[in-house]
Amino acid sequence: MELTRTRALRGPNLWSRHTAIETVVRCEDNERAISGLAGFEPRLRDQFPHLGALRSTGGPLSLAHVLEAVTLTLQAQAGCPVTFSRTAATVERGVYQVVVQYSEEAVGRRALALASELIQAVLERRAFDVTAALAELRELDEDERLGPSTGSIVNAAVARGIPFRRLTTGSLVQFGWGSKARRIQAAEVDRTSAVAESIAQDKELTKRLLLAAGVPVPLGRPVTDVDDAWAAAIEVGLPVVLKPRDGNQGKGVTVNVTTRKQLEAAYHTAAAIGDVLVERFLPGRDYRLLVVGNRLVAASRRDPPQVIGDGQHTVQQLVDIVNADPRRGDGHATSLTKIRFDDIARATLTAQGLQPDSVPDKGRRVVLRSNANLSTGGTATDVTDDVHPDVAARAIAAAQMIGLDICGVDVVCETLLRPLEDQAGGVVEVNAAPGLRMHLSPSFGHARDVGKAVIDDMFPNGGDGRIPVVAVTGTNGKTTTVRLIAHLIAASGLRVGMTNTDGVYVNGRQTDSGDCSGPRSARNVLMHPDVDAAVFETARGGVLREGLGFDRCQVAVVTNVGAGDHLGLNYITTVEDLAVLKRVIVQNVAENGFAVLNAADPIVAEMIHNCPGQVIYFAQDRAQPVMATHRAQGRRVVYVDQGDVVVEQGEMAERFALSAIPITRNGQIGFQVENVMAAIAAAWGAGLSWDAIRRGLATFHNDAHNAPGRFNVMDYRGATVIADYGHNPDAMRALVQAVEALPAQRRSVVISGAGDRRDQDIREQTQILGAAFDEVILYQDACQRGRADGEVIALLRDGLKGAKRAHDVLEIQGEFKAIDTALERLQPGDLCLVLVDQVEAALAHLQMRTQSPEVAVA
Repeated sequence: MELTRTRALRGPNLWSRHTAIETVVRCEDNERAISGLAGFEPRLRDQFPHLGALRSTGGPLSLAHVLEAVTLTLQAQAGCPVTFSRTAATVERGVYQVVVQYSEEAVGRRALALASELIQAVLERRAFDVTAALAELRELDEDERLGPSTGSIVNAAVARGIPFRRLTTGSLVQFGWGSKARRIQAAEVDRTSAVAESIAQDKELTKRLLLAAGVPVPLGRPVTDVDDAWAAAIEVGLPVVLKPRDGNQGKGVTVNVTTRKQLEAAYHTAAAIGDVLVERFLPGRDYRLLVVGNRLVAASRRDPPQVIGDGQHTVQQLVDIVNADPRRGDGHATSLTKIRFDDIARATLTAQGLQPDSVPDKGRRVVLRSNANLSTGGTATDVTDDVHPDVAARAIAAAQMIGLDICGVDVVCETLLRPLEDQAGGVVEVNAAPGLRMHLSPSFGHARDVGKAVIDDMFPNGGDGRIPVVAVTGTNGKTTTVRLIAHLIAASGLRVGMTNTDGVYVNGRQTDSGDCSGPRSARNVLMHPDVDAAVFETARGGVLREGLGFDRCQVAVVTNVGAGDHLGLNYITTVEDLAVLKRVIVQNVAENGFAVLNAADPIVAEMIHNCPGQVIYFAQDRAQPVMATHRAQGRRVVYVDQGDVVVEQGEMAERFALSAIPITRNGQIGFQVENVMAAIAAAWGAGLSWDAIRRGLATFHNDAHNAPGRFNVMDYRGATVIADYGHNPDAMRALVQAVEALPAQRRSVVISGAGDRRDQDIREQTQILGAAFDEVILYQDACQRGRADGEVIALLRDGLKGAKRAHDVLEIQGEFKAIDTALERLQPGDLCLVLVDQVEAALAHLQMRTQSPEVAVA
């Protein structure tokens, strides 16, 4: 068994909506049916008893099916929430595509590798340490997944239908898209200023500001050395608290200091972190109040790490017993943290007259630390329902005075049932990016959904942070349709982000160049703050490599599905296979969204059954059966009638004169009419006004700026030159139909061929052109895409054998030389179709030639 290629599908994909690892597995003859591997399955189950039933959707169980099951089960046993997997046989004998869901990509990849190792060990009758493998996966998962605080916010966003994306391997997360996006890092939101965070770090400055806001705080001041610390302690009155002026998570804090000796030790502990602050010790319990926006959303009583004596075990043993609780971990990934048995714990024990090997009496409470932070092993009890309104008001005032949107307010008092002023209580600290674990999974009491409170504050009034997203796919017309839709949306006043095979554009400015029709470019657009709506060309290659760059779209457009679009690559061998891939965008339309489908293409029309939303059909002929049925049901349709594009639903109808839509040349260019219908339908589905659509159609010109390489018409010495990027048989047919509508004395075409097409597709292009043009000029692409020199030219020449019309065939080395040759042979009234390869450079060359002074004089 050999794994030949592995991919991470990071968005909705050919197989499912889940993120998944996809690998291509090649099995030897004896591995295609495990029933022929004597004793294999019993040995496998002996090594990995957790493995469930092995299954195959068709054909015998192969090692590829076993790999699928083991990879999924390893993740599930490691605690990952995964359920989906699949193995599909390809057209190649013994080659399978194995797809397994993952929750964390690194864990999925490692599980796949470990599954392969386990299977190999079973084949070779070697031992494999499954326990160690599961431990490795659990540890990796804990390192990779979001911590409980950030995770709770993400889960709340998912429940609201708000899209999210991790921007780093840490806790920096974006919610929403484009101009509606918001970001968090851990439990801190993007609108919290660095100034507010800096103030919260400075405990002395925080105290002064809280005093100004009328919030009670303990007396105290910064100190410079041990003597100054003792002097400050005498000033404010013993007992006191010593802590770093700039600290967090209770690091370096010592409370209830009553003697000079204790103070000296406490000073050195705090000074190891930074400048030292001495404050009056407030009697009472330690409470954490969580403020989000202008609301108190949760409160917890925190107790220091402690054990209860049983008269049998030592303190060290009691700590080990407590730390064995599965809720306790080494970091922040679990609801509780293990109790540390360090120098501070030993010093705290000494103050109680105990040592690590002491056996405390039954029922005796042994404290291991003076502070009650969860990060050092403390516990939390939910007391949200006990908070007095005046206490809540003081906490909110403290957060707003500092400027924190999410704020952990630490209070020391006897009870939260009475105002702080009535019991000499006070706010001892204000925390930016507070931990949420104690509220999400308290040791005792009710859990509070504080993640929801954060999301509700970031996205008020039920907002989902989404901008309109239009995805366009098909065999031909994608790029022009994408550009036209983007133009229509811009005409409505929105800032548009657009991706296509020419680049990435944001609000009219190109931010990237080259083929940007994949998911990475789409994700980049959705991160841009100047994007109010997005239009994505969605090519097959990107969907195969990574899946979609978004979780769902408002509108999905499928222009057509033809046989010439990369068939034979990546196990997409038939038009039906290609349709399954193309319809991924349709399957991921929002429930309140629309799929725009070509009713005249039977394969596309059938995608109506895969759409979670509604469907808008378009076709030039409204009497086309699918259209007629859809129209009769009162659903949305777009068609052509008496020189107008008509949109209709029930009694409503709107007309757009083709004579007012420049790119159709008064409706003469049939494929442009198709593109216009698709764009109007998409704009309708996106909720644009008819006036905006009409303005956009009238101002979109099919030139090299708006639609480079898409039927760009130029004049040259009285002849017509058309540049286009057509590159498959369906495109050739559409182009022939279009140019035949234009007058010409003599017709010529300049063409090369893409090497990554099937031989028959390359031949068919010139078969079509040879019947429609008088002269064919062949040239070789700059990149042959795996073909040998001259191989594509030979196939193109082969397609011209027996051509009905093309009697002149020239072969030229180089694209620009071929273009120049064609131009020099033109006479007034002729027409030349140039099928460009290097779009940007070829168009620049054509513009230079057609706009040069010598041409103008001629």
